[in-house]
Amino acid sequence: MTNLFTRIKNTITADLHEALDQKEKKNPIALLNEYLRQCEQETEKVRKLLERQYTLKEEFTKEHVQAVELAEKRKRQSEIASQAGEMELYQFAAAEHQQYAERARRLSQSLEQIKGQLEELERKYQEMNHKLKDMKIRRMELMGRENMTRANHRMNLVLDSNPNSEKAFSRFKEIENYLDRLEQQVNHSFYRSTIDARIAQLESEMKVEESKSTL
Repeated sequence: MTNLFTRIKNTITADLHEALDQKEKKNPIALLNEYLRQCEQETEKVRKLLERQYTLKEEFTKEHVQAVELAEKRKRQSEIASQAGEMELYQFAAAEHQQYAERARRLSQSLEQIKGQLEELERKYQEMNHKLKDMKIRRMELMGRENMTRANHRMNLVLDSNPNSEKAFSRFKEIENYLDRLEQQVNHSFYRSTIDARIAQLESEMKVEESKSTL
């Protein structure tokens, strides 16, 4: 029976890995996003544990302070009862003092353990946050590279010399030729208008000189 369950578990695991492999081949960024969401969920769990640990620390601290105060109170009361010769009252206060003192000792040990666990959780939480941030940055870098790869692939399809892309390439060529012709026309018109203006200016100057010479 154990071997049967083991085979079933191995089969399910293999199918899961195969499904993940197929998903990675189809859309690796989507799979990466899924992994990052899982990491975010784990980080959130640690954050909640950290908050709970802070609450426990406050509760243990409160109980410890209270136990210490009651132990000291019962100790003073037992001393007063002893001095007054009230043995029954002394025994009760002394017993209470021992109970509160023992409770304070246990709470002190628990509080130290809680503090150590809290420091460990804080360290792990910060480490997980840093790793999560680094992975998100790496995801952005990969997305940038993937976009460049897709853009290059699109451009190669357009600029490739195969028959399917010849029409698109010729369209670019037609536009380039049109721009060349348009530029030539504009330059020619500009040059012609400049010449006309210059000749008109020369004619005007010559007329002025002629009129001066006839005077």
